[in-house]
This record gives sequence, C-alpha cells and structure tokens, in this order.
Amino acid sequence: MSFFHAKRKCLAWAAIIAAAVLGSPGSAAAFERYNRVTTFDTYFSKYTKRFFGPAFDWRYFKAQAVAESRLKAGARSHVGALGLMQIMPQTFKEIRKKNPAVKGTREQPRWNIAAGIYYDRQLWRTWKAERPFRDRLNFTFGAYNAGKMNIIRAQKAAKKSGLDPNRWASIRKTLPGVTGKHSRETIGYVDKIETITEVLH
Repeated sequence: MSFFHAKRKCLAWAAIIAAAVLGSPGSAAAFERYNRVTTFDTYFSKYTKRFFGPAFDWRYFKAQAVAESRLKAGARSHVGALGLMQIMPQTFKEIRKKNPAVKGTREQPRWNIAAGIYYDRQLWRTWKAERPFRDRLNFTFGAYNAGKMNIIRAQKAAKKSGLDPNRWASIRKTLPGVTGKHSRETIGYVDKIETITEVLH
C-alpha cells in the first residue's frame, strides 16, 4: 500500500469516526474544530479549578459541553435544558441555592458552565468507592445524563448479577434493564465524551 493510499485510508476512517462521535457528517476536521473554539475555555478552566482543584483537567468538561450542545451557548432541548451544559431550570435553581457563588442566569455561558461543573462535582462525590479514575468519570457523566438514581439502580443490578458494581463496564451491561432504550443514549454519551477528550488533548 502506497503512502498516499494509506493516508487517504486513514483520513476516511477519521471521517467515519468523526461522524459517529459527533453525530453529523464531516471529516477529520470535525474533531479539530472544537480545539479552535476557545471562547469559553477560560470558564471551563476557572470552574474546574474551583470545584475540582488545580490538577484536574478542564478539557473533560469542555468535551462534555461538546457532547451536550456542540459548544452552542444558545442550545435548547425539547425538554427545556439550556446552554452549553444543557442545564434544566430546576437543576439551576437547586445549584444556586446550594452554591451562592454561582450567580447570573443559566442563559449566560459563564454561569451555565459554572453550574454544570458544580453539578458534576456533586455527582463525582457520590462515587467514592475504589475504582479507576476513568470509571469514576464515566459514573459522573453517566449520572449527569441518566440521573444519579438510575446509575445506583444499575449498580444494584450489577451486584445482584455477580458483577463489580463499581466498574463502568458492569453498568453498561445492567443499565438497559433500568432505563431501557434510553440506556443507549447514556452509554453513547459517555463514550462520546471520552473520545472528544482524547481529541482535545
């Protein structure tokens, strides 16, 4: 296989992966364009440091925002989730009540990001049992998407089935029995964030 043929084949595969991960037709450039969108990076960095500490990589949450809204500040879902981190109105109210440092409105990118990362922090604290770092992240993002109680139910089902309830691989197997067809969305969401994070580095 010639160098140019091999290169074309690699680019073709990159385009296929980009389309699968980002949910739209595109090319390898579909990955990299999110690296060029730096408008909100200051907020991702600032609130990751504030809520997770200075050593925590803020790109995980930028990747999450790509998965949630494709970094569109005005994104709105049919159920009323809004903004970069797709925050529901009631969730935003609860976050502001628990953390007065989150000010402004969920329509403002700064406070939408702050609220989303703060909510991630609350979920992160739920998964304290011994597990690999990546699994803990996956539990956090899975709970953000499916709801904490659904992930806990999937853990209970995993334990009952003799699987390790603290590993994300186990949740992938048991979540369909808890949330049905919606489990595909949650599992795809977690996979998408992981892939996008790799691209952002």
